[in-house]
Amino acid sequence: MTSHLDIPDASMAVDDASMAADDERAHEDAAWQDDVRAGVRHVRDLASLPLSPAERAAAQAAATRHKVRIPKAYLDLIDWSDPADPIRAQVIPSPEELAEQEGEFDDPIADHAFSPVPRLTHRHADRVLLFPTYQCAVYCRFCFRKESLTSIGRGYTREALEPAFAYIEAHPEIREVILTGGDPLSLPDKALAEIRARIEAIPHVRLLRIHTRVPVALPSRITAGLVQALQGRLMVTVVTHFNHAREITPAAEAACRTLRQGGFVLLNQSVLLKGVNDTVEVLEELCRELMYRLGVKPYYLHHGDLARGMAHRRTTIHQGQALASALRARLSGICNPVYVLDLPDGGGKVPLGPCHVEARDGETWRIRGQDGEVRAYTEVVGHP
Repeated sequence: MTSHLDIPDASMAVDDASMAADDERAHEDAAWQDDVRAGVRHVRDLASLPLSPAERAAAQAAATRHKVRIPKAYLDLIDWSDPADPIRAQVIPSPEELAEQEGEFDDPIADHAFSPVPRLTHRHADRVLLFPTYQCAVYCRFCFRKESLTSIGRGYTREALEPAFAYIEAHPEIREVILTGGDPLSLPDKALAEIRARIEAIPHVRLLRIHTRVPVALPSRITAGLVQALQGRLMVTVVTHFNHAREITPAAEAACRTLRQGGFVLLNQSVLLKGVNDTVEVLEELCRELMYRLGVKPYYLHHGDLARGMAHRRTTIHQGQALASALRARLSGICNPVYVLDLPDGGGKVPLGPCHVEARDGETWRIRGQDGEVRAYTEVVGHP
């Protein structure tokens, strides 16, 4: 005879599994929160870094113009013996940031001019930017929204987003909602689930896009709970922001694998930055590793926006075009990003890559191939 003690109680098993899952999530949350706490969170934390007194003073002065935050995982990537270290250049304040140039803007791509309601930008008919938070896991020195992040700085509340949700509901032409900010993945899972559920309840929205630096700078934040919070009716695309192959770590690889296994499409936007990734060798390695190691499609290579104090990090467009041309010759199409300029005054992103058309005579075109040779190509089309 079998005793009832030999038969596990189903409710107890469910409770045990639920408790185990809760414990795992608590452990994951503690890991990424510890990573944030152990890094640089305030200007005063710069004093603990191995900077010279002159560098520290200059960095503290620059940090008053744009917030500073660097998780420990990203801070640990810096080679402090190299003053030109590409990771250091992206997050450690520089005195050159204080040298503003004529022609630079507080809002270089006109987010505010195309904002019909708070926390939303509607620049293109079928998609909108939604700003659930103006806080980031890491503050990049070259950020084109740094004025908003510093001056606004507000986090997430459901009430603050309601006018934006109402606007999306009233515009059936909107197919994509792009979460940006601030970094949306710096929010708690509960907030992300609320935002996702609210958006997917709007029938005409088809895709949720998330722009984030978290898989790069705080990969421990990419947890099973975060993935679950974003899963639902909508297609989800996560657009990461790797700028250098040194940022592609085992932890970043694991984070991207978790996102891929969650069913999300992964793309990457890089910014072309002088002294960071402005050589063909660096960009080639970055683009290959993004696709081959992380499964992340290189999407855009942005020309540096006209953000204040960033002249020392911008290349010329001619230099960018030469790099884009060299990449095209070295990489397969799936590894190639599109070199773009986000025009001021809301003109949107326009491709700046090299044009291979040399001339046209009627239906005959003269086109320069990848090998540099110019060939004739005659169109053959049917006529009514």
